[in-house]
Amino acid sequence: MTISLVAAEHDPKGVRVSERNGAKVIRGTTLLKRGFAHMQKHGVVMDVTSVEQAQVAEDAGAVAVMVLDKLPYDVRKAGGVARTASIKVIEDIMDAVTIPIMAKCRIGHTDEARVLEVTGVDMIDESEVLTPADEERHIWKWDFTTPYVNGAKSLGEALRRVEEGCAMIRTKGEPGTGNVSEAVTHIRAVNGEVRRIRSMFQDGDKQELMKAARELKVSFAIVEETARLGRLPVVNFAAGGITTPADAALLMNLGCDGVFVGSGIFKSDDPAQRARAVVLATTFHDDEKVVAEAQKMVDEKKSLLGLDVKNLELRMQERGQSA
Repeated sequence: MTISLVAAEHDPKGVRVSERNGAKVIRGTTLLKRGFAHMQKHGVVMDVTSVEQAQVAEDAGAVAVMVLDKLPYDVRKAGGVARTASIKVIEDIMDAVTIPIMAKCRIGHTDEARVLEVTGVDMIDESEVLTPADEERHIWKWDFTTPYVNGAKSLGEALRRVEEGCAMIRTKGEPGTGNVSEAVTHIRAVNGEVRRIRSMFQDGDKQELMKAARELKVSFAIVEETARLGRLPVVNFAAGGITTPADAALLMNLGCDGVFVGSGIFKSDDPAQRARAVVLATTFHDDEKVVAEAQKMVDEKKSLLGLDVKNLELRMQERGQSA
């Protein structure tokens, strides 16, 4: 996949130019942000809340860790207002592992994101898992040097986040449930919408593409580019409810570029073994024999029990979807 630069703001405030040992150093360009996200492709990002969990993730082969105060399963149980993780915990994990560190901020909470940026995290997740700070607006991400990941459950939502400057999209799924069905629904919805505009592009029907842009509430340019590529212009990961190696393989085979795993690992009774198995199944998702070997590595009796999405009082996937 060639890294697309469509929807890039011409003069983003997040670009920083400095000099180091006589050489010009440029940080925060769209190419760098999307390139960093691209480097995580085919990998697994694991939610962690402690140094010990981060070390388990690194040992298992995770490409990055996402630091939270609580895993999504515990956020549901605790209730109240969920905010970003303690900076001390983030810094301790940064000192303990060598893989990239991501952290979550609340939707629309620009200053919480600024704190994460100066802390030095490698990517910020403007996440619906935390309690939104702004019900109407997301963060204008072009003002940041650090790349962003955002959740989406439809093509319009995904492209709006890209136009705001995010470098990676993930399915919202329904985090903390151990139920992969919502993540599957979201990636199928995005794929279906991409196929629809792809067909318009192949027919050369610009009027229909313009109509689609109005329906999706985004620019004509990003709709045309997405239709030309036949996929999102940034990498698209799976997230929400992934618990088993076969779950990860299913979403990869549906066209996801990588996987986020949270409660499914560290709320199980076999986290280290399960973490290795999910990484194996993600990497070799198109080889059913390897996926079967990965599935043998875990015991269903030790899996996160899971929650029926239909009975949930709190549906995190609905946070921020109208903005």
